[in-house]
Parts: sequence; C-alpha cells; structure tokens
Amino acid sequence: MNRVHTIAFRLLLASLLFCLCFATQIQAQTPSPSPSKESTKAPETKRANENGGGNPFAPAAPPPLPAGMTGSDANDPRAKLAPGMYDAGEAAMGIKHLMLLKKPDTFQLGSDDPDNAKVQKTLGKLGIGDSSKMPKPLKLVLAQLAFANSDLAFQGNYLFQGNFYGVNIYDISNPAKAALLTSMVCPGGQGDVSVYQNLLFMSVEQPNGRLDCGIQGFPPEPPTPAGAERKAPAERKPPAAQKDRFRGVRIFDIADIKNPKQVAAVQTCRGSHTHTLVIDPNDKNNVYIYVSGTSFVRQNEELAGCSGEAPDKDPNTALFRIDVIKVPLAAPQTAQVVSSPRVFIDPRTGALNGLNNGGTHGKDGLEKPFDSNQCHDITVYSALGLAAGACDGNGIVLDIKDPAHPKRLDAVNDPNYSYWHSASFSNDGTKIVFTDEWGGGLGARCRANDPNKWGADAVFHLKDNKLSFASYYKLPAAQTDSENCVAHNGSLIPIPGRDIEVQAWYQGGISIMDFTDAEHPVEIGYFDRGPIDPKMLVLGGDWSAYWYNGHIYASEIARGLDIFELTPTKFLTQNEIDAAKAVRVTEFNVQNQEKIEWPRQLVVAKAYVDQLERSQGLPADRIAALREAIQSAETSHMNGGDLAKLKGLAPSLEKSAAMTKSTADSNRLQALAEILKQPAN
Repeated sequence: MNRVHTIAFRLLLASLLFCLCFATQIQAQTPSPSPSKESTKAPETKRANENGGGNPFAPAAPPPLPAGMTGSDANDPRAKLAPGMYDAGEAAMGIKHLMLLKKPDTFQLGSDDPDNAKVQKTLGKLGIGDSSKMPKPLKLVLAQLAFANSDLAFQGNYLFQGNFYGVNIYDISNPAKAALLTSMVCPGGQGDVSVYQNLLFMSVEQPNGRLDCGIQGFPPEPPTPAGAERKAPAERKPPAAQKDRFRGVRIFDIADIKNPKQVAAVQTCRGSHTHTLVIDPNDKNNVYIYVSGTSFVRQNEELAGCSGEAPDKDPNTALFRIDVIKVPLAAPQTAQVVSSPRVFIDPRTGALNGLNNGGTHGKDGLEKPFDSNQCHDITVYSALGLAAGACDGNGIVLDIKDPAHPKRLDAVNDPNYSYWHSASFSNDGTKIVFTDEWGGGLGARCRANDPNKWGADAVFHLKDNKLSFASYYKLPAAQTDSENCVAHNGSLIPIPGRDIEVQAWYQGGISIMDFTDAEHPVEIGYFDRGPIDPKMLVLGGDWSAYWYNGHIYASEIARGLDIFELTPTKFLTQNEIDAAKAVRVTEFNVQNQEKIEWPRQLVVAKAYVDQLERSQGLPADRIAALREAIQSAETSHMNGGDLAKLKGLAPSLEKSAAMTKSTADSNRLQALAEILKQPAN
C-alpha cells in the first residue's frame, strides 16, 4: 500500500470508528507512548503501525527477518498453489474436503467492481458518505466486509454460521449433503454466535446495527474535518447518537428453527465484538454471557452511563472491564447486564489499568508498551471453574466459580505477541493455547520472511492457576503476499491420549496441531487453497475451524461453509479417528469449553494401543497380544471368556503405567487398563 492509500485507510477507519474484527486488530498495533496520564486518553483504540497493521490491498514485500528468527517454509506444497475464488489449487494432508456450501446470494455483495452501484449503496449503509477520494480497492474491501462470514455454533443437527450481515442456519444431519435451512438478515457485525437450548446469542458491534435488525443503517456521517486525523481517537467524535442503534448482544428464540424471533437486545457501552456463553453448574435457571467489547465507547446521549474517559478522570469508565449479562432461561426478555468486572485491576494499588503489554512486535521489532483495556475473547472451562482470556496485550486466567464476578488469578505478556486474540484449554486443563492476531486478519503474516514466533500460537503450562511459557507454534507453510494469514480460531479434536487442535489461519487454510508435548508442538494435518487474487490481497480464508461430532467445519469468510473429514496418516490412525467420532455432544460453543469424556468402547482402547506402538510405550509382543485380545472380544461380541481375557491384561498395564517415565504414556496405559476392566458394548 502506498502512503496515500495508507493514510486514506486509517482516516476512514478513524472517522467511522469501525468495530470490524479486522479493522480493530489493525489498530491494535499502532506505536504508542509509554503509559501515562496523557497517553491513557485513548486506551480504547488499538494501535497500528506502518508495516505491522497489515496491507489489505496491494502486496508489499516483507521486511528481512529479524536477527535470530526464522520464517515459514517456502518449499511446502501449500506455498505455490494456483489462485482463484472457487477454482484455486488445493493441498491437503490427513483431511478430505467433502464440500463447500457457497454463501446465500443475500449474503453476497454481488460485485467485484468497486464502481458498481451496489458497492456505494453498501458503503452508505455503513455510514460512509462521499467515497469519491477513497482508493477503489479500499471501497471494495470495506463493502465486502459487510458480508463476511464469522464464527460458528452447533446444536444437534444444526450449524449456526455468523456473518456481519446476519446468521445462516444449516442442516448438517448428513454432513456430506449439508444444506441451508434458513437465513436471518440482521446486520451489525461481527455476528459471532452461540446457542443454548432454545436461545441463540449474537454479537453486534458496528454502528450500523439497529434494534429491529433493519438493513438501512443510519445516515452517513459527515466528512472528516481537515486535521481530525491528528487527534487522538478518543478525541474524535463518535457517530451521532441514534435512539434506534443497537450495539451489544441480541437474543433470539429458535424454538422454531426456521423462524428465529428476537426476544431481547442487551445494550453495552462498547458493543460486543465477541461473547462467551457461561453455564454455572450450580445454577440451572440462568446462563451468563461474558461480553468482550473492543470498539469505541458510545456517548452518554446514546446509552446512559457510558464513559470513555481514562480511569483517573472517571472511575466508572467503560474501559478496562468486561460486561456480564445474566439471562433467566424462563424469561430471556429480562436479560440484563449484572456486573462489569475490572479484570485488569492492580490488586495492590486498585488502579483499573493494572496490566501492561510487555511490548509488541512492529516496524522496529519492539514497540513501547501500552495498557491493556479490553478482552478480545474469553474461553471458559466451567468444569474447572476457570477461564482463559485473550485480552489486548495479555493472556489472563480467571476464577469463574462465581460466574457473575470473575476474578483474575494470573496474567502474562510476551514481547513476541502483538494482540492476544483467543484461547483454548487442553482437556485436562494443564495447558492453554493462546493465539496472536498480528495484522488483525487483514495482513499477509505467514510469508517466508515473517518470523514464526509472530502471529503464532503460544502454548503455556497451567499449574496452580499460574501460567508458564512452553513454546510457539505457527503454520509451517509460507503463504504469499496476497493472502491474509495469521493464527485464528480453533478447537480440540477429541482424540484420546493426545492434545490435538484444529485451527483456522484465514487464507493459510487449516492446520492440525498436536501439542501433547507442550514444548514441541507439531503439525499433523492441513488443508489449504491458493490465494483468491495473486495481485491484490482480497479478504478471505477460514475464520474458524471446529470439530463437531465427527467432522471439521470451517467458516470461510468469502466463499461460504467448508466441511471436512479426517483421513488416516502416519501421524493419525483410523482407530484414533474412530475414537474421536465416538464422542458426541448435543451443543457446541467453542468458547464454552466442556470436558471431553470418552466412552469405554474398544475402539477407544485400540486408539490407545496405536499410540503406545507409535511412542514405543510397550514392546511389540505386548502390542500384538493386546490387539489379538481386543479383536477376539469384538469378533465374539464380548463373550465371557474374551472379556475375562481383556480384564486379565489390565493389571500388567497398570504396573507399566506406574513404571514408565513418560507422563503421556502413563496416562494412556492407565486409561487403556480401565477400559479393558469393563468395556462397553
């Protein structure tokens, strides 16, 4: 992007105060002065820098790798795939692509011509009036963002796909023949969704969101006055107050799945960039929603009680907090914000801005630190009473035993992290994977010259509620200058005996990471397409990639919905895949992480045997004996003699578990012994 385009892009984002995921993440990396009373005037705006914020339009050569760092592999088969929208080249390992369901026409911009009247009409609805001086590629990208696919949620045979324009609901009873069930138009970005019983929750952050889900938006804002670009973001005027504007969390009744009805719309001061469904094991009458707002604070005239002042000027500022919504299940229409926890507070001094980013990578390697004042995403693990928050410049751990009043237990930062984006626990709760969304999703951040510690995952150990760093993991295949790529949303694959996560990397595709050994995570599978456009960075790729009841579903920003299944490789056996498929859930919201429990089936036992063979955790003769015994039990349909033989193998496995030095193998041996003692039919 040339300097004129760069300035135009920033002025536009500043004047619109957009709440788009991509735009706000770009702002997350602006160089800022060291924290002080003066610098905290605008803590709600994330920082961007000349080369760290991303280039969404014209490819630019990456700078040389910093000393001592390495980049991704340019010789990987994914590095040089043919470009195209629906006909791009593909590469895969361990993943079979079953189908792509294209976005419904209503959720398409309908033109790739920036001069098309549809583009200007869409910009007008987003509050952009005169775009005559805006670079044409910029106009097109911003208009496309209004129809971008976002996050996923699941319930029974239904998949809910969020979109900046609303929600699409799919029937996935037969994943290979999945079909659109219904579309609900309800603009407001970014449309992240979660589902519980008969309720659907949806995040709204953009200023074009309306209480009635109307598509007309609001009147365009007047042009940015000359010199406004030099003002701190908090000093720029937000959009004019509108009584019908909605920014917060919508609640829909989906008892009639084909006809969702909005029953509540809970307003928040910063809107809802993402939200987290929280279920209290001790409260069957209510659910809670943690709201992460990353955008500007709306004015008091639009929502009473909202303040964007620094903490020293207003202790009730809407900055440096999250919001908690309580939703009575019997009366969801009465849902309301019940608390606004100060999760960034310094417990020693009481200062609300108590956490500070230890430095972010940018133009000159490391930037000056700034105060963390927002969470981008929070993953709760109610079975452990804990949550992991990816919060601006920090990763944090929260005690959520009282879900309405979460309390911070620990916080870490990392000089190689730009913007802490999301988090996943290992199933046993001893590890957390945090992602770094360097470039905000608009930047090409997986090139051969981009350090593999930047825009990556960081794996942390969690012991006694304290975090300790273990390692980094980044997509190993280099991507091109025209592919937006960085670590994004993923979920665990329920393979027993291993910690495995499938993860989206925008136009970097999907990568499956084994982090069983936290210090040495490795890729064991992938799927990737070539760039949408080889000459210009066009926004696309996988926003989320999640495992649900036997398949992987990926929300493709520009194209639609991808559906995959795993295939066996040297890294993953068919028994392991079948064991993962044996785990079934009725609902799945990835930020509400549930403990995985495996059935006591022999297919799970066979998966453990395969793993013990791979790790050489047992000698070959014992592996063969186990397989023979399991096969005999299956063939005879669990007759008494074969069951007795299986049970007789358990004590020696328990003895081996106690003697092995490998924690992973010890756990596998013990779990295998438990199944053999009393396998389920």
